[in-house]
Amino acid sequence: MGRLIVLVLLLIVAVWLIRRALRASAARDATKGAPAGELVRCAHCGVHLPRAEARSSGDALYCSDEHARLGPRQG
Repeated sequence: MGRLIVLVLLLIVAVWLIRRALRASAARDATKGAPAGELVRCAHCGVHLPRAEARSSGDALYCSDEHARLGPRQG
């Protein structure tokens, strides 16, 4: 009777560990495929950043308020 209880407990722990590993794997796969958003180029310094973080001034996009104030780089 004792062996049966130990066997059932080992089976329960094994199933729990397998399900936990599969859930962690699925969560990692879901975050890998998440798009970062469209990247745009700062008209002043040329750095690339997500469109959601860019500042707009006129027709151009900038990485900061300071670069938007300075405008496009000349030369």
